[in-house]
Amino acid sequence: MSTAFEPVSIDDYRASLRQASVHTQRAYQRDLAQFLSYCQTLTPAFPLAVDSHVMRGFLAHLHRTGLAPRSIARSLSAVRGLFDFLIKQGRAQENPVSGVRPPKAPRRLPKVLDVDQANRLLSKSPESTLDCRDLAMWELAYSCGLRVSELVGLNVEAVDLEAGEARVFGKGRKERLVPVGRQAVAALRAWLPARALLVMDEEPALFVTLQGSRLGVRVVQVRIKQWALRQGLETSLHPHMLRHSFASHLLESSGDLRAVQELLGHSDIRTTQIYTHLDFQHLAKVYDSAHPHARRKK
Repeated sequence: MSTAFEPVSIDDYRASLRQASVHTQRAYQRDLAQFLSYCQTLTPAFPLAVDSHVMRGFLAHLHRTGLAPRSIARSLSAVRGLFDFLIKQGRAQENPVSGVRPPKAPRRLPKVLDVDQANRLLSKSPESTLDCRDLAMWELAYSCGLRVSELVGLNVEAVDLEAGEARVFGKGRKERLVPVGRQAVAALRAWLPARALLVMDEEPALFVTLQGSRLGVRVVQVRIKQWALRQGLETSLHPHMLRHSFASHLLESSGDLRAVQELLGHSDIRTTQIYTHLDFQHLAKVYDSAHPHARRKK
């Protein structure tokens, strides 16, 4: 059985994605535009009846364009979401993406800072208002395992310094309560008086620019690279590495995968399990450098 689709259905689906992150919305829009373009090359004059055969053709088309496996999987996910939406709306009877498997992407382990590198990153004494703000951001991100979107989305009222906790809204506006470490609390106490001199009364954001407006993701990405260079770190640092480092260091010390899952806000523990591979990598390095019968010697 095939499924007919109409352009208006695409627009309705896009509108339904408003709860998703801006990054996801933009990526899905590009993916759906590519899907529509492919369909129009098949039957430009008529609405296309989409079935699993067409979807496999689309999959092959994506392969030929040289798209990476992860990008192909995301494209299929976007189209799958579209037809799930159509089924709920009563505009389709089945999902043609069902049974069409995306290519397997090579498993890439996240890059993390080791404990010494993390301490080096956070050892700088602030010399300016921006330094004070930035140190508070890095301490909070590393202390709580925050995504950069969660970090810039925090409001002052979401952080309770007395209780040492923060209320965070993650993907899909899913709320979680996370503990805030002692050093992060101290950095925030130093930042808040400086923040008060920059903002207007109605600005709720915890982290703001010198003009008093909420900080953007891109600014955070640039600032952490500059900060890392000033601290003599060779790695090309990005904000998500603090989240990865938080998870890796916590798991290495505690061994409690479920706790790390809750703190990161992962809905599926399989997402968190990637950090067990990092933990094993660390153990393997210790073995290779210390065991007299190790397979490799440094």
